[in-house]
Amino acid sequence: MSPAAARYASVDALRGVTVAAMLLVNNPGDWSHVYAPLLHAQWHGCTPTDLIFPMFLFIVGVSIALALTPRVERGDDIHLLSRTVLVRAARIVGLGLLLHLCALWAFDLPHYRVMGVLQRIGLCFAVVGLIALHAKPRVQWVAIAALLLGYAALLAAGGSYEPFVNLASRIDHALLGAHVYQLDPASGRGHDPEGLVSTLGALATTLLGVRAGDWLRRGDVRALWIAGAIAMALGLAWSWWQPLNKNLWTPSYVLWTGGIACWVLAAFHLLIDRRGWPALGRAFGVNAIAAYAGSAFMLYALAAAGWLEPLYRHGFADWMTPRFGPYLPSLAYALCFVALWWVVMRVLDARRVYFKI
Repeated sequence: MSPAAARYASVDALRGVTVAAMLLVNNPGDWSHVYAPLLHAQWHGCTPTDLIFPMFLFIVGVSIALALTPRVERGDDIHLLSRTVLVRAARIVGLGLLLHLCALWAFDLPHYRVMGVLQRIGLCFAVVGLIALHAKPRVQWVAIAALLLGYAALLAAGGSYEPFVNLASRIDHALLGAHVYQLDPASGRGHDPEGLVSTLGALATTLLGVRAGDWLRRGDVRALWIAGAIAMALGLAWSWWQPLNKNLWTPSYVLWTGGIACWVLAAFHLLIDRRGWPALGRAFGVNAIAAYAGSAFMLYALAAAGWLEPLYRHGFADWMTPRFGPYLPSLAYALCFVALWWVVMRVLDARRVYFKI
C-alpha cells in the first residue's frame, strides 16, 4: 500500500461502511417488515437510510480531490485526465444500465428504467471530475452556490413539492417517458428518485465532497467541523422553505446531509488516520462498485431461479417469526447478506484482487 493510501485509510473505510449500509437497507428479507430507521422517508423528511446515498456521492467527491487534484498540481496532462474521467464515468453508467436490464428480466418488471444509483454516480463523477480538473476552488464554490440556488428556483417555479406533480418529476417524465422508476396509475405521471433533474442537487453534494477532500489533504480537520456545522444549520433553516427530501434531492437536503458527511469524515480521519483505529469496512471500500454490482447480480440470479423467497422463508422466517415476530428475521436476512459479501470482499482484498471500472 502506498503512503498516500495508508494516510487516508479512513476514506476507504468510510466508503466501505457506506456500501455495506447500502446492501443492508436494499436487501431485507421481507419489505413488509422493516424497522423504520432502515427505510427511506415516505416523501419529506430524512431517516438514517436517507443519509447513505449522499454519503457515497460525498465520498466520490473526496476521492476526486485526493486522486485528481495532486495530479493537476504536479502538471499532468489535463486533457488525458479529462478523457480518463469521462471513460470511467461511461463505464459506471453502462454497468448501471446492464444491472437494470438484468432486473427487468429477473423480476419481470413492466418497463425498463433508464436512471438509477450507478447512473447517478457516473454522471456526478463525470461532471464534478471535469470541474475539479478545470476550475479553481473559488469557481467550485461558485458552482455549488449556483447549483443550489438555481435548482431551488427551478423547484419553486413548479409550485409544488408533492409526488408526481413537482417540476422535477414532470420534466423527468417528459424526457424519459415510461422509463422512470414509478408511474402513477391514476394520473399517468411518472417519478424517478434518481432522475435527471434532481441530479443537479446530487452534483452539489459531490462538489461539497471535493472541497472536503481538499481540506483533508491539507490536514485542516477544523474546517471540516466548522463547514459541517454551518451546512447543517443552513440545511435546517432552508428546510422551512423547501423540505428535506431525498427523492427530489432538495438544496436543504444537500446541505443537511453534506454537513453530516463532513463531520463523519472528520471523525473517521481522526480515529483511523491519526489515532490508528482499525479501518473497519476497508475491504468493502476498495472494491465498492464490485460489491454493489456483484450483490445485485446475485440477487437477480436468485430471483430468476425462484430461490429468493424459499431461501428467506426456510432459512429465516419459518423458525424465527414464531419466536421473535416478523421484523427480526427480515433484519437477520439482511445482516447475513451483508456478512456474506463482507467475506467475499475480505477474500478479494487478501488476494489483492481489485475490480476497477
